[in-house]
Amino acid sequence: MATSAGLPVRLPIIAILRGITPGEVAAHVGALVEEGFDAIEVPTNSPDWADSVAIAARAYGHRACIGAGTVLTMEHVDALVAAGGALAVTPNVRPALVRHALAQGLHTVVGIGSASEAFDALDAGAHLLKLFPASVYGTGMVRALRSVLPAVPLFAVGGVTPLSLAGYLSAGCDGVGAGGELYRPGQSVEVTRGHARRFRQAWQDHAA
Repeated sequence: MATSAGLPVRLPIIAILRGITPGEVAAHVGALVEEGFDAIEVPTNSPDWADSVAIAARAYGHRACIGAGTVLTMEHVDALVAAGGALAVTPNVRPALVRHALAQGLHTVVGIGSASEAFDALDAGAHLLKLFPASVYGTGMVRALRSVLPAVPLFAVGGVTPLSLAGYLSAGCDGVGAGGELYRPGQSVEVTRGHARRFRQAWQDHAA
């Protein structure tokens, strides 16, 4: 698997399945993988999230980097590892937590909202930074961060849509996280597939 923007993925769009259940996860992750998505997270505030990670990792861990989002505690990291996940995504910077995730061999995506937080995350060893919530900060924040950051992968996450994706990439992001515009609890697999295609097409249009 090729490496893209600091993750072992080809398509630098992290699919966020917040609220998905273990009974639904295999079908939705399968559709995402078929559409080319290979970075997928189940947030820890989803029902029985570790079970969903385990199901997805068993079925698709050889084709995608599967993990958890909203990773807030050491216990979350340990449960993620036990479930067979490979990706830990946080909404904030907790250096001890980042180091613990790294020690467990996880790929880390660390949420930041300022230059100070970005450098703290990098000092802790974060593989990739995510500006969160991106829709609040906007592309101006991306440009400001890029003016001081080293050549570290930066993703925009939070409120990103297929229409706004290109703006974040043009401002200096290497990828995005797709949340509510990709998946909402209870939607059908075909709706997820359709949303995935729109995000993928937006990425391809920008990269062309």
